[in-house]
Amino acid sequence: MRTTVTLDRDLERILRETALRTHKPFKKVLNDTLRAGIELAAPDGKVEPFIVRARPMHLRAGYDPAGFNRLADDLEAEAFLEMTRKLIERSQ
Repeated sequence: MRTTVTLDRDLERILRETALRTHKPFKKVLNDTLRAGIELAAPDGKVEPFIVRARPMHLRAGYDPAGFNRLADDLEAEAFLEMTRKLIERSQ
């Protein structure tokens, strides 16, 4: 697979020096280094799954948590309209 990666200058220098010293292509040195780093992070090759531990929100019956986002949006929109109205009044 072909992709673009932005490397820090010091890492690029180390990888290029390693490629020259080992007489291997830069691409192989980069891939081998990434594999070694990943294997160090997960030596058995298995990655621990990320588990979300849910907690009760203790909301009263009838409250919709998704409604909080709508409420925040409405309040933000009202504040924006009020600020815009004041700016227009000042400019007139």
